Amino acid sequence: MTTRLDSFATAITRFSEALGTPVTNLTRDAAIQRFEFCFELAWKVIQERARTEGLDCQSPKGCLKLAYKNNWIDDETGWLAMLEDRNRTAHTTTKRSRRRYIAAFQHISLCCKP
Repeated sequence: MTTRLDSFATAITRFSEALGTPVTNLTRDAAIQRFEFCFELAWKVIQERARTEGLDCQSPKGCLKLAYKNNWIDDETGWLAMLEDRNRTAHTTTKRSRRRYIAAFQHISLCCKP
């Protein structure tokens, strides 16, 4: 799990960097791709933690629900909204929501440490 968790921490940093750059079509696209990458790593980190605790989840939605049930995340609605954002092929998010995503990703990074 450490390798995936380390990759997740790096991805959060890179997403944050992308959000700090002046907005152009290119940087917006880069930020969206980094968001998608962070989200994928987030649910997979949750999945790995679940397995270490003898629990099972197979999908992003199932893992988010399990994480909420086990108090690993505190905003199930927000995470499910992120899942919907990730599932859209062309989505736009507000600067405020992207900053909220950073905080949520950092929370997962901390709660899923071995």
